[in-house]
Amino acid sequence: MSQLLGFDFGTHNIGVAVGQTITGTASPLPALKAKDGQPDWHKVEKIIAEWQPKLLVVGLPLNMDGSEQALTDLARKFANRLHGRFGLPVELQDERLTTVAAKEELFARGGYRELSKDKIDSAAAQLILEDYLSHL
Repeated sequence: MSQLLGFDFGTHNIGVAVGQTITGTASPLPALKAKDGQPDWHKVEKIIAEWQPKLLVVGLPLNMDGSEQALTDLARKFANRLHGRFGLPVELQDERLTTVAAKEELFARGGYRELSKDKIDSAAAQLILEDYLSHL
């Protein structure tokens, strides 16, 4: 069994989830605050030390037609920084519609009170990671 970490990159918040290859499932973790797309790297290091992932998965924001947008390049830079800092392999995963799906899922579970930004971002990271795991 291998553990993986998934990230839903954003310039102010970065959603985080942990998943397992044996079950193909993921669970949300607390989201990270970011300043201009830069998280507190010590917090990222603690998460990696705690979960010991074999692979990191970063959501790649694309337009609905598959073209790139302004955030696409920033997400790639974040993925490159993760690899450079921690030496773990990093995969990019198409994240189209994950935030919409995350909002729908959270609302269905608990109504509007479940729709905090942190919960949405980490639920999106969970969906990104589960989508990645489903293609293994």
